[in-house]
Amino acid sequence: MPDDSQDRQQDVISGGHLVAKALRAEGVDVVYTLCGGHIIDIYDGCVDEGIEVVDVRHEQVAAHAADGYARITGKPGCAVVTAGPGTTDAVTGVANAFRAESPMLLIGGQGALTQHKMGSLQDLPHVDMMTPITKFAATVPDTARAADMVSMAFRECYHGAPGPSFLEIPRDVLDAKVPVEKARVPAAGRYRASTRSAGDPEAVERLADLLVHAERPAILLGSQVWTTRATDAAIELVRALNVPAYMNGAGRGTLPPGDPHHFQLSRRYAFSNADVIVIVGTPFDFRMGYGKRLSPSATVVQIDLDYRTVGKNRDVDLGIVGDAGLVLKAVTESASGRLNGGSAGRKVWLEELRTAEQAALEKRLPLLRSDASPVHPYRLVSEINDFLTEDSVYIGDGGDIVTFSGQVVQPKSPGHWMDPGPLGTLGVGVPFVLAAKQARPDKEVVALFGDGAFSLTGWDFETLVRYNLPFVGIVGNNSSMNQIRYGQAQKYGLERERVGNTLGDVPYDRFARMLGGYGEEVRDAADIGPALRRARESGLPSLVNVWVDPDVYAPGTVNQTMYK
Repeated sequence: MPDDSQDRQQDVISGGHLVAKALRAEGVDVVYTLCGGHIIDIYDGCVDEGIEVVDVRHEQVAAHAADGYARITGKPGCAVVTAGPGTTDAVTGVANAFRAESPMLLIGGQGALTQHKMGSLQDLPHVDMMTPITKFAATVPDTARAADMVSMAFRECYHGAPGPSFLEIPRDVLDAKVPVEKARVPAAGRYRASTRSAGDPEAVERLADLLVHAERPAILLGSQVWTTRATDAAIELVRALNVPAYMNGAGRGTLPPGDPHHFQLSRRYAFSNADVIVIVGTPFDFRMGYGKRLSPSATVVQIDLDYRTVGKNRDVDLGIVGDAGLVLKAVTESASGRLNGGSAGRKVWLEELRTAEQAALEKRLPLLRSDASPVHPYRLVSEINDFLTEDSVYIGDGGDIVTFSGQVVQPKSPGHWMDPGPLGTLGVGVPFVLAAKQARPDKEVVALFGDGAFSLTGWDFETLVRYNLPFVGIVGNNSSMNQIRYGQAQKYGLERERVGNTLGDVPYDRFARMLGGYGEEVRDAADIGPALRRARESGLPSLVNVWVDPDVYAPGTVNQTMYK
């Protein structure tokens, strides 16, 4: 073993140990990584700082896991990867976090500064590559700056809407040792200001007035409701002002199923007929039809952490930049005492929406209960919804099959829904399971995969086995990239629908068993529920391989504009 006595006598510290100290100051207790020679001094520092080092099989998994960790905990995630292909492998995970507004730090290795532009091993212009998909990207130029720049990167993660940062650290900078007194190590809690803004008071007052006098209001609670931990404020507002609420992204679960203000299937009807529509923490992107799905005669209000998002793609009548929780709380307080019976008068409006909701459900009910073989996807996601408990974190990773689940699966608690976000990245499922189960071992994790999505990062199922992280996994297996297959059939005809999108009939239950987990195959709809319960009772990472009908497509797939 190396002799540290001389270092202790001289009171010096390495770049890797400075990085670890800065991570600890930020509250990071786990880093996700795939090993490489450029970064091992960070591991050594993490051991000293009590930070767990979780090694995975692909750098994309490390980055997705850091993203997932941030979402589930509210703390920033961290992934550490080596230079060159290690960093480029992580690009997709960083890009996904960027579009999903998830705060994480990716640390990448780099060749030594002394070999700059000489063609060192795995040398690439990482910072140039990462700049467009991060809030901050930089090189650490000096060992004494290592901790300071880690803290700087975390600070930038929370500038406006959250997002990822990137640091590359040259090998000689990371390995070098400097006197402790020369290194700046920011103290925990003393290098970042609060970013919580309550919004413009006049705009808040105007929104309260709009909601007090609205006859047919509706509110959409998006991902920033969970990002800002605004659940209580959102619930208080919709109940005090008697406003029907719809949820998307990580905002799902803000209100539990069965709550009188929880609506799901009548969203299009509501947005076509409401007189005031409040959009909280959701951009007018493709998921919102770029704002065109809102009634042109409605008064539209948008609340967001990012000034650049408000009014983008669609004009709004009122825009408020601020923390969703603080803004909603202030609106409720402003409206209290002057509701003048307005909220009670909305009983007819809520009953109208509930009728539309029930009609949509009854139309779909035969498919939710279908005994067809192969299994109808609606029956599969209905069984999953029935299987979830109050403590089940649901993760969706796939195309068409997860589009089905978005219409049916309803998490029962806030923060219990995870999907890729607007980048639509396949392969997030296994890394999100890894992060969620590590961060919240008390929670059950249930993940639905498309067979194409699982195959992208599925080898890290072995990581879940290795770390003893049980979860209930379901593969909706149709041996196809079905969302794309549908589009090809529409554009080019049935004779060309199978070009480049057909997969093998892979028995993923056997794959799970091969790696030390629990696996079970299901071909009959009646067997889904019992199989899920056996997977839960196994206490192992599991995959229930359900063969679903390849010739059935989700309405969301059929209605995508790119296929028209």
